[in-house]
Amino acid sequence: MAKIIGGLGTSHIPAIGGAIHRGAQQEPYWKPFFDGFPPIREWLGQVKPDVMVMFYNDHGLNFFLDKMPTFAVGAAPQYVNSDEGWGIPSLEPLRGELDLSWQIINHLIDKEFDVTTCQEMLVDHACSLPLKLFYPEGNYPVTVVPVCINTVQFPLPKASRVYALGKAVGEAVAAWDSSKKVAFVASGGLSHQLDGERAGFINKTFDLQFMESLLSNPEWATQYSIHELVEKTGTQGVELLAWLAMRAALTVGESSGVRKVHSNYHIPISNTATGLLALEKF
Repeated sequence: MAKIIGGLGTSHIPAIGGAIHRGAQQEPYWKPFFDGFPPIREWLGQVKPDVMVMFYNDHGLNFFLDKMPTFAVGAAPQYVNSDEGWGIPSLEPLRGELDLSWQIINHLIDKEFDVTTCQEMLVDHACSLPLKLFYPEGNYPVTVVPVCINTVQFPLPKASRVYALGKAVGEAVAAWDSSKKVAFVASGGLSHQLDGERAGFINKTFDLQFMESLLSNPEWATQYSIHELVEKTGTQGVELLAWLAMRAALTVGESSGVRKVHSNYHIPISNTATGLLALEKF
């Protein structure tokens, strides 16, 4: 059976890609953010995952407001990204893990999740940027399965529903007939609002409490309705749903225990509270 090694959460702000492209990682504005990643890269070098299942949200490259699935899973041999004009230019296509994609899709359908299956799928910075942060040298040594969660267009899925989705994805991976090692990645957040009367809103207290809950009480955020989460984190801060799915996926198997490898929290980067977390499953 496949081995689940742990999970990672990171922000995916396009401006981070722009900083990488310009070589600005050590500039005072960017250094506190980029300095969080060396311990993560060291850990990845030790555990060497073969596959990353990526929980993320699309920003209009593959889905738009006229067609926005609640949950979508990629089942393609590769995933192409594009230069979105404000971050890092296009990177090489991400390699898919087809067998695991279908394992996840079939299990989710059995669990009564009505997912959209994408045998062709474009992925934006929410997928490509975390990989560039984890493997800055390029030539990513992992295949991917994209799991897209709608955090853009209401109605949004409840936190408890996303938690259940993450757990079901974890079950599918744990049952996968493979010797490969799998890590779950959450891409997005934390608190931020880019428009409206609360533009620039950041809630450090809630962010830190949420990050701590992923260690001590992973279902903590499911007590809140989606509108309460928007109030507490901002209209774009609900991207934390991806983090919730990632953590839920780690609860399956003989042991649901995790230990924190490393974390980092920094504000602001492009009006956003940036979070970084690595959890190792034991």
